Amino acid sequence: MKILTLAFLFRGDQILLPMKKVGFGAGKWNGYGGNIEEGEEPIDCIIRETEEESGLVIERNACKELGYMDFYFNDKEEWNQRVFIYRIDEFNGEPVETKEMRPQWFDIKDIPYHEMWKGDDIWIPNVLSNKNFTGEVYLDENGTKVISSNIII
Repeated sequence: MKILTLAFLFRGDQILLPMKKVGFGAGKWNGYGGNIEEGEEPIDCIIRETEEESGLVIERNACKELGYMDFYFNDKEEWNQRVFIYRIDEFNGEPVETKEMRPQWFDIKDIPYHEMWKGDDIWIPNVLSNKNFTGEVYLDENGTKVISSNIII
């Protein structure tokens, strides 16, 4: 199982979601994050990945780890992943578009779940509420349908 990170950045009643332009998840809105490098802690990964993907600078104490989600893809074990989830309410700079991501601010009441990974609408409300949680989502082999899910708050 891959170990990844994912951060959601907030400004008041808005959430910053980038559109993934290349690679795994291309064409979907998501948070910032990615693969944890050898010897790297999840919090250090989220700081590094967010800066690389958005140009935003984040201080370590601004990163609140809310928990993790396990994602399982039917018949695609190589896609299975544990994702450590962070909420960030303080950062420096303005987000910029990179070769990998195109950022956009959304009102939290207008999150485009229909253009995100299936199942995100099940667990992201905990990020919006700033709640600690863990969970798992089982998806079909292409990630187009939720087979089952379980969230523990």
